Amino acid sequence: MKFLPIAAAVTLLASAPFAAAAPFRAPETATLRLYAMDCGTLTVPDADPFADDGAYRGVSRTLVVPCYLIRHPKGDLVWDAGLPQAIADLPGGVGPQGIVMRRKLTDQLADLGLTPADIEYLSVSHSHFDHIGNGGLFAASTWIVDADERAHAFRPEARADSQTFSAYAALETAPTLLLKDKSTHDVFGDGTVTIIAAPGHTPGHRLLLVRLARTGPVLLTGDMFHLAESRAGRRVPRFNVDRKQTLVSMDRLEALAKETGARVVRQHVKEDFEAMPAFPAAMD
Repeated sequence: MKFLPIAAAVTLLASAPFAAAAPFRAPETATLRLYAMDCGTLTVPDADPFADDGAYRGVSRTLVVPCYLIRHPKGDLVWDAGLPQAIADLPGGVGPQGIVMRRKLTDQLADLGLTPADIEYLSVSHSHFDHIGNGGLFAASTWIVDADERAHAFRPEARADSQTFSAYAALETAPTLLLKDKSTHDVFGDGTVTIIAAPGHTPGHRLLLVRLARTGPVLLTGDMFHLAESRAGRRVPRFNVDRKQTLVSMDRLEALAKETGARVVRQHVKEDFEAMPAFPAAMD
C-alpha cells in the first residue's frame, strides 16, 4: 500500500502468458499449516487513493495488516512482513498515519518457539512499507522475490525514503532467489505452496496459493484488493504502476480461484482476517 502516486512507472507486457500453478501433489506429511498473524492496523481517513473512479472519496476505513507463516515439513516461509514492529514500542503502540501495532512479529513467532533466524524463506507480495516493514529481520533467510519487484524496491526513489528503506535494506545482501519472466514458483517442490505473478499494483506484485489438506486451497492476494468492495467492483488504486496490467491480473486471479476452488483472502480486509483461525491457532 502506498498513499502517493509512484513516480517511476515500469512498462509491463499485458499480454504476457499466465503461468498455471504447479500440479498439486499431497504433502509428505499432514503438517502443512498456515498461521495468520496481526502485524498492525492502518486507519485511512480518506480512502480515495484506493479507487481511480472516485468510489471511495471521503470514505474512512481501517485496514488490517497481516503477516503469514506457512509451516511445511521442508521449512518455514514468512509471507508479507507487515508494518515495522518498532511501532509497538511507541506509547500505546500508536504510530503516524493512523498505524496501531498491538504485538511484535517476533513475539508472535516466539509463541511458536521460533525466531527470525529459524525461518528458511521470506517472500512478500510486494515492497510497499506495510508488506516489507520487518523484512530486515529475515536477512539470513532466503528471500524469494520477483526480479522486477526487487529492482523496484532498490530503485533510487525507494532509497531516498530512508525511514522506509531502512526497514528492509538488509535484504539487499540476503540470500536471494529471483523469480524471472513472471514464472510461477513452487516453494517446496510438491505443489502445496506456490508464488504466482500478478503485476500491476507494483511491477512484481505476487499472490500466494497454499493448498491445505483439510481446509483446501487458500489464495493470499496481497494488494489486489484493499477494501472489501474492491474485488466485486474491480477497482484499481490511483497509485498502481499499470492500470491495464492490474485488470489483467485481476482476471488471472479470478480464473485461478475458479480453477482451484480457493478461498480468496483479501489481505487488508478485516472480515477476511478475522475469518481465519485466531493466532496461535492455524489452518491445516
